Amino acid sequence: MPGDRLTLQDRRQIAGGLREDLTYAAIGRRIGRPTSTVTREVMRNGGPRGYHAEAAHRAGTRDARPRGTSSPTPSPSPGGADPGGRDPRIADEVDAQSVELMIRAGLPQMMARVLAALLTTDGGSLTSAELVRRLRVSPASISKAIGYLEGQALVTRERDPRSRAERYAVDDDVAFRSIMAGVHNQALIAEACGVVARKLGTATPAGTRLENTSRFLLHVIDDLARSAEHWHRIYFTDPRETDESDD
Repeated sequence: MPGDRLTLQDRRQIAGGLREDLTYAAIGRRIGRPTSTVTREVMRNGGPRGYHAEAAHRAGTRDARPRGTSSPTPSPSPGGADPGGRDPRIADEVDAQSVELMIRAGLPQMMARVLAALLTTDGGSLTSAELVRRLRVSPASISKAIGYLEGQALVTRERDPRSRAERYAVDDDVAFRSIMAGVHNQALIAEACGVVARKLGTATPAGTRLENTSRFLLHVIDDLARSAEHWHRIYFTDPRETDESDD
């Protein structure tokens, strides 16, 4: 195996594994490489749906430095994001693994890439131009992804005080806000099920099914909302606010 570089045959097997819907870990085992190597390779070359072995190999060959040359000094991450002194390779690996997990959880690929970029940026926010440079995609792709993520209560917009540009941000409340948005949507579904059940008649099989679904959802989302609020107070409430409320 030539060092740590992927061969064209490796990349063809990666492409084949993606077509078979194999996980990165399974593909890694097939070619005898770490999962992180496969993850970085795929995410740097079009993602699971846009990966092409020959194009990836040309890019990898072009970027590879001849043996014996000194390594360049790591440059700041694209898009002006502060890497916080971390090894850029580790930052890339974390980004790629985060994207894979989000895609498995059901988030579309571009939305997952944008959210991962925001979550793994120390400042927690990036402008559209910074995201374009960092992810090497079009402004339209960023705009579409941000619109989707806003609808899921996963990102917010804020005005950059140094310019007229908008910044897209995630904060400590991102998980809480997303859960509560889901609770609201599930409550609407539960209410709709209850209404339809009463119209059909709760003594009918369909009415019984819908009534039970409505009650089940209401109980579950009530428990979820109470739990989310409890743990949010513990992890994200400023202790000074608690002290003031006790006075």
